[in-house]
Amino acid sequence: MKYLPGLQYVYRGRRSLSQANAAGTDHGVHHTCPSTVFAGASMTIRLISSGSTFEEQIGYSRAVVARDWVFVSGTTGFDYTTMSLSEDLLEQTEQCLKNIESALRQAESSLKDVVRVTYVLPNSAEFEQCWPVLRKYFGEVRPAAMMISAGLADSRMKIEIEVTACKRS
Repeated sequence: MKYLPGLQYVYRGRRSLSQANAAGTDHGVHHTCPSTVFAGASMTIRLISSGSTFEEQIGYSRAVVARDWVFVSGTTGFDYTTMSLSEDLLEQTEQCLKNIESALRQAESSLKDVVRVTYVLPNSAEFEQCWPVLRKYFGEVRPAAMMISAGLADSRMKIEIEVTACKRS
């Protein structure tokens, strides 16, 4: 394994990463992403749009690509092909992830590259209902995650999901 300066390597127990690799407990998931942006360095930023009018009205992008990083804004279960929002939490969860997948694809990335995810639900008691859908998309990826209970912009929205991905080299 190549160790990169500026990245934090985390392991559990008393094993080193090389011992974890030898024991087969490392799972082989490694990302080689830049850990810092140096002052004065040239960096291209690419903005990704979903076509939502809110992006222009509010002043944000569906996703922003900076070097190997992809930052996907909070994404709801609004279906842009039918211009509708299901009343069902699981259908909204599935659609959130399809919308995120579309943004990541435009950024030349995928859900397999997701390293961080934040879930926002108005009703935290409903979060467990989402787990089978979330496991379907992230079960093998296992990004760092957090769930927040907070109101959303539209009372019909039951979940919003934000992700950060690191494109594999």
